[in-house]
Amino acid sequence: MLISSLHQQFQVSFSYPVHFTEGLFEADNLLLRQTLAPEPGGPPRRLFFALDSEVAAAHPHLTQQIADYCAAHADALQLSGPVLLVPGGEQCKNQPALVQQVLAATNDYHLDRHAYLAAIGGGAVLDMVGYAASVAHRGIRHVRIPTTVLSQNDSGIGVKNSVNAFGKKNYLGNFAPPFAVLNDYNFLLTLEDRDWRSGMAEAVKVSLLKDTAFFRFMQDNAAALAARAMPPMQHLVYRCAELHLQHIAGGDAFEQGSSRPLDFGHWSAHKLEQLSHYHLRHGEAVAIGIALDSVYAHMLGLLPAADLAAIIGLLQALGFDLYAPEMAAHLTEPSHPDSLLHGLQEFREHLGGQLTIMLLTGIGQGLEVHTIDEALMADAVQRLQQYSLVPAA
Repeated sequence: MLISSLHQQFQVSFSYPVHFTEGLFEADNLLLRQTLAPEPGGPPRRLFFALDSEVAAAHPHLTQQIADYCAAHADALQLSGPVLLVPGGEQCKNQPALVQQVLAATNDYHLDRHAYLAAIGGGAVLDMVGYAASVAHRGIRHVRIPTTVLSQNDSGIGVKNSVNAFGKKNYLGNFAPPFAVLNDYNFLLTLEDRDWRSGMAEAVKVSLLKDTAFFRFMQDNAAALAARAMPPMQHLVYRCAELHLQHIAGGDAFEQGSSRPLDFGHWSAHKLEQLSHYHLRHGEAVAIGIALDSVYAHMLGLLPAADLAAIIGLLQALGFDLYAPEMAAHLTEPSHPDSLLHGLQEFREHLGGQLTIMLLTGIGQGLEVHTIDEALMADAVQRLQQYSLVPAA
């Protein structure tokens, strides 16, 4: 039997900037213009905006500011159509019609692979619009303009795009690096307290895995962060983003393996979001997930009591609740679809291979495990409920 084979191998280098600024759409702020600068003597860059409706409500003049900015820089930027408003929050990822709406706009306004589709909003809107951008023409250049703490320091700066399907978070998606990420700190000023707080969970997470000094910084500044002081928040956003980008560049950027160290605390967080019908913000669920896995690691004998107390204390000082009533349902039935413990099976499926859970052996020190004692984890849930009844010191 004749067998002929050809072997193809090539490498592709990805590069994109993540900028930090204030007043992105003020005419004298040249960041957007410079980021999308046309070739010398070339035509203006064609640009289309999808805008989170909640951001639009908080910034009622934003649509006009966008138009005025592009008019002031008409030699470099050209709006391809009116700003498209899309609903914000996790629910936007549960509505396939919204993806089609964005795709219809790329068709109606003739956006090609040399045009730019910019998304302004929280992480869910960036996920959804980024997914649409990545499949239109096999990829339209995508610019992310995150507006929440969570999207500026974590979800909006990476390479993942997704929507929810079949009752599962991020079931449909892909890896498509953005053309650029433009963080405007001024958007944080109008956030609800829940959204201001929510994004700090990812900073706690990455500090626990990678940077003890960053964890101590948050401990020292917890009261100021909870009180919405901007200087420490700007440092938190920048450092958290820096650590996430370093991880993406130095590891498994497209997640071909089963190791997901930055998903620490996320197996239960994803399930909790689903069980709460997305009433819980992602960061609120991640804070609970961090606390739960830390309690479990302590009960296993991995995490010292002092470190557990520091983690619980920081999360409480930042204002997080560490328990949700949905956690108690069907705890003795791990196979029940509404059991928190069923999230372990769903997480393994999401990884696409061996179950791999990150646990802590100390602050700044992680250990991957491949099995979870479900009975002990159920006990950890009950222990965590007791922690949540004790006020922060």
